[in-house]
Amino acid sequence: MEKVQIWTTGLSLALLIFVLQLIRKRYLREQYSLLWLLFCVIIIVFSLNTKLLNWTAAQLGIFYAPSLLFLVGIALCLLLILHLTVVVSRLMERTVRLTQELALMRHDLEKSEKGTDL
Repeated sequence: MEKVQIWTTGLSLALLIFVLQLIRKRYLREQYSLLWLLFCVIIIVFSLNTKLLNWTAAQLGIFYAPSLLFLVGIALCLLLILHLTVVVSRLMERTVRLTQELALMRHDLEKSEKGTDL
């Protein structure tokens, strides 16, 4: 096993353990952790199996196989960013809707309180 393989495998395993700890402590919800777990598993598989890495790189026309790890990492990070952007967009819509409902309820409450004071 080459030095680069040892480092990439070790760092990938450390990231996997860190993500699992975040899930266990409930700092990271399961729905968001799936992409992180997928990322860790893919990097671990490519780190341990250099033949698969070389074959995949050759199929994609990538001349330097370790750069495929960066490509996969960047692609998965972009997927994660896209997923989080969708989640933030939904939360913003819900926040606006809840704020509007709260304003209407306050208005109705103030209107009913003024009606009973007369």
